[in-house]
This record gives sequence, structure tokens and C-alpha cells, in this order.
Amino acid sequence: MAEGRAPLYLARASYRRRRLIDALRLLPFLMFGLWLLPLLWGGEGTDRPVGAGSRAFLHVFVVWALGLLATMWLSRALRRAEGPVEALKTPGAAEKHGHTDEDAH
Repeated sequence: MAEGRAPLYLARASYRRRRLIDALRLLPFLMFGLWLLPLLWGGEGTDRPVGAGSRAFLHVFVVWALGLLATMWLSRALRRAEGPVEALKTPGAAEKHGHTDEDAH
């Protein structure tokens, strides 16, 4: 008989950070699919070649710009979800990075 285990509890911040990382990993595939969308326009049954026209060119650059904005938004959200960097709070970390107390004055 299987033992009843308590459900695995994930902290809300950790869960959100993992979902943001998943979204950042999937974003290139979504953008690639949207980028190929103009290939469905035109083609057989029309006198226009597949993906031709100014609408397709505009679409490619709009998708590119939206991809940049989505990446920027997700990376900022991920940075906020991670919180402050602990490495800079440890003693001696500032000296490793070339910062000294004299630089602050």
C-alpha cells in the first residue's frame, strides 16, 4: 500500500521564478512561429508569392520588436523575483570585484 505523502510545497517566489525561466526558454520558439506566419499569406490560389508584400515585412519587424520587449519584460521580472544579490553582501566580495572602501569617498 502506498504511503500518503504530503503534497510538495513550493515557495511562491521560487515557483514564480521557475515559471519566468520557463517563459524565457519558450519565448524564442513562440517568436519563431510568429515570425513564420507570413508564409501562410498568399501562395496557391492567388497571384501573389508566399509571404510577399509590405504587410509581411511589417509583420516580421513588429514580431521582432515585440520579442525584444517581451524578453526585456520577462528578464526584469526575473531579476526582481531573484531579489538582491547575496554575493555582494559577503565579506571580501567587494575586493574580488575591484571595489574598495576608498572608492566610496
